[in-house]
Amino acid sequence: MRVLLTGYDSRGGVEPLVGLAVRLRELGAEVRVCAPPDEEFAERLAGVGVPMVPAGRSVRAMVTWAAPRSPSDLPRRAADLIAVQFDAVAAAAEGCDALVATGLMPAAAGARSVAEKLGIRYVYATFQQLTLPSPHHPPMAYPGRPFPPEVTDNRVLWDLDAQSINALFGEALNANRASIGLAPVDNVRDYVIGDRPWLATDPALDPWQEPADLDVVQTGAWFLPDERPLPAELVAFLDAGAPPVYVGFGSASMGASTDAARAGIEAIRAQGRRALVSRGWADLALIDDRDDCFAVGEVNHQALFGRVAAVVHHGGAGTTTTAARAGAPQVVVPQGADQPYWAGRVADLGIGAAHDGPTPTTESLSAALKTALAPEVRARATTVAGTIRTDGARVAATLLLDALSREEPSASA
Repeated sequence: MRVLLTGYDSRGGVEPLVGLAVRLRELGAEVRVCAPPDEEFAERLAGVGVPMVPAGRSVRAMVTWAAPRSPSDLPRRAADLIAVQFDAVAAAAEGCDALVATGLMPAAAGARSVAEKLGIRYVYATFQQLTLPSPHHPPMAYPGRPFPPEVTDNRVLWDLDAQSINALFGEALNANRASIGLAPVDNVRDYVIGDRPWLATDPALDPWQEPADLDVVQTGAWFLPDERPLPAELVAFLDAGAPPVYVGFGSASMGASTDAARAGIEAIRAQGRRALVSRGWADLALIDDRDDCFAVGEVNHQALFGRVAAVVHHGGAGTTTTAARAGAPQVVVPQGADQPYWAGRVADLGIGAAHDGPTPTTESLSAALKTALAPEVRARATTVAGTIRTDGARVAATLLLDALSREEPSASA
């Protein structure tokens, strides 16, 4: 069986595909991944022996681009992305039996159209539940298209969400569909999600509430055990004193990164702790040459987070779950999208603190760290860590291959 995994997303959206790809391959499938052409994605997939098909522009370049982007430019950028998906995904999906799509809505819309044209099984998977309609939570608003503040009924908000997605992406999607002989789509969001989407998150961190309007399959988060050793210099720093506080913002650009680094380091020092700074896409750097701080690049977070006093981060689904699995208290400084949701979940679970707003100061971050470093929060984080599932990628791989096995005779006819 041949499977294509596709996701136009940042590192946090590509990394889960690595885990699923490896589990599918272990169960006998031939797998390839269609992802943005960023070098780190190609290196990560090459490291586990999974072929990658590049599609679209560099996500890192888009995230860190200094020039401001207008929300009114979103439909044009989405149109470009959809067109790329029709070309790249169509080529990558030739000969495949199934396509699993994740990532940005317009990219997933293009991917589903390709699956429809080829007549192969399609599954939509999301790494946070805020893209799945439910009476229990509101949708995320798109840039430049806020919801009316007087509307509080979640079902009405989801109707408005569908209208917004159609307005942003419908014309471009249907133009590309027409070019390959497919009929237009009336509801882009529902077309992308399908009848039985997968929610690839941990039930303890992100519980899906019933009843809902969708038959959602919650597989658990998709992780691949990371066996990479920590760099010797980092191990020496960790061994030289008490566990440090990690601060890093992953794929988030953080605007004024120098200010963010200074606020983080000074807040950590205010709590009498050492600091471990992750450069990330914001290119954070040390603010002086004191020996109580150390800067790292790409490292094994699964191993590292078990050796820190707390994790200060942007609130990506992957970082949140990795820190929770390690039992590390968290301070989430959300920048946008689903990150405020994850900040709220961390606070609600009592495993850390949610920073108020995207711009940390020394004072605001110090206050949040004081909460996260309290002994009772550490104890709660340790308890929650024991409930986090580790089999999500294998569950998803088994579900997909079992479904393909049941329909194999008709698929090969």
